[in-house]
Amino acid sequence: MGRVSQAQAQENRRRVVETASRLIREQGTHVSVADLMKAAGLTHGGFYKQFASKEELIGEAAAHAFAELARHHTDGLDRHPGEPDAAQRAAIDAYLSVEHRDSPADGCPVAALATDVAREGAGDEARRVYAQGVRDFADWLGTEDQDGITRLCTMFGALVLSRATKGSPLSEEILAAAREALTVTD
Repeated sequence: MGRVSQAQAQENRRRVVETASRLIREQGTHVSVADLMKAAGLTHGGFYKQFASKEELIGEAAAHAFAELARHHTDGLDRHPGEPDAAQRAAIDAYLSVEHRDSPADGCPVAALATDVAREGAGDEARRVYAQGVRDFADWLGTEDQDGITRLCTMFGALVLSRATKGSPLSEEILAAAREALTVTD
């Protein structure tokens, strides 16, 4: 086979990073390189032409996931011009929804990657990206009345517990209770 053009190589890398971003949120960082490449529609051997290591890819995939999260926040602010509180309420409602609970591959990297990043196997870059992403999300969630870290911890905890209890009435009860606690207005 002939060499891949630089443009095609960049497209392949983008596809691998996007695929990895979804798969690690859905299955965890333990997903194999072979499975990642197969899901991206590329050969396993092509991985090492693009990335020095799986840890490098995980770092890039985590950064991609947090960039998606930041775009969602920006889109929310665009949908609610001059109303950051309304944008936050909409984001909280979406975060604490059954749809988000049931779609980890497209969901929040904070909840999806926490356990894997806490372990050593994800790599230092993934941990750095994760910490910055958590900080940015918490900063975005902060209000004059509520600390962003507290709000994020409530959302994260509710989503993780809801996923763990999926299939029982408790799952949706957890989401509703957290949503109510975070969106009550005085």
